[in-house]
Amino acid sequence: MTAAALDLQILRAFVLAAREGSVSRAAERLHLTQPAVSLQLKRLAEETGLQLFTRTPHGLALTADGAALLPQAERVLAAVGDLQQAARNLQGTVRGALRIGTILDPEFTRLGVFLRELVESAPQIETELRHGMSGTVLAQVLRGELDVGFHLDTDDDADAAAAAPLAARTLTRFTYRVVAPAGWGPQVLGRDWKALAALPWLATPPESAHHRLLNKVFGPLGLSPRRAALVDQEASMLDLLKSGVGLSLLRDSIAIRESQSHGLVMADRVQLDCALRFVSLAARRNEPVIASAWNALARAWN
Repeated sequence: MTAAALDLQILRAFVLAAREGSVSRAAERLHLTQPAVSLQLKRLAEETGLQLFTRTPHGLALTADGAALLPQAERVLAAVGDLQQAARNLQGTVRGALRIGTILDPEFTRLGVFLRELVESAPQIETELRHGMSGTVLAQVLRGELDVGFHLDTDDDADAAAAAPLAARTLTRFTYRVVAPAGWGPQVLGRDWKALAALPWLATPPESAHHRLLNKVFGPLGLSPRRAALVDQEASMLDLLKSGVGLSLLRDSIAIRESQSHGLVMADRVQLDCALRFVSLAARRNEPVIASAWNALARAWN
């Protein structure tokens, strides 16, 4: 008996005839004629070399061989049904690669919650995380090198972004504080931006939010802060602050924590407002993979 000979229709005819005990009722269930079902049962008997049924006054009855074969046929049909259902499920499954630009620490961006929501709702999506500075992430999204990303900006920046081909959602607003090493209270307390510019600063690359925020303050004043060191990571910045190298911007939650635990000094007359946003190209917003990311983000931040 060849595998090709045992087509599914023949197995269905056999199983239904066995269950119903009647060719006519099996034919009705299969929407076929009685002769067609009888022919299929005959073919199965020929292919297996077994007598599968005997006729009785009440209809068909399985022989011992037929009864032994019936569970096997039922398992085959059940497996085919499972395969077909799996195929239908996969037809609606979103799949593909998602390149995500990340910034800052995962806790602040709720990155773990976001990825959990994404994996649970779209398990066929493969994620690739690329950590960088805010400006770098934005540039890569605009160039199509990243699909989505987190970005820091001010309300002015947001207005400019709205004119760009971006879809954006504000996730949270927060404040940057100017923080100085322990013992620098006399130099920073009660001081304005002009006085603070004369002190040594921890500078950051142009792609960082710190650089853009400080340029908005010092640029119109015609000031250029003294640069003590160039850093590109918050962890390094915090370590240099504690070491007494110079001033820096810190998120308010970190600034308060570090001032309490390590005596760092927060300037009391100046601060800068900022927002954390999630962005993608507006033209790609409804692509299945990117749309799944937006939906997962909404659940993570609701």
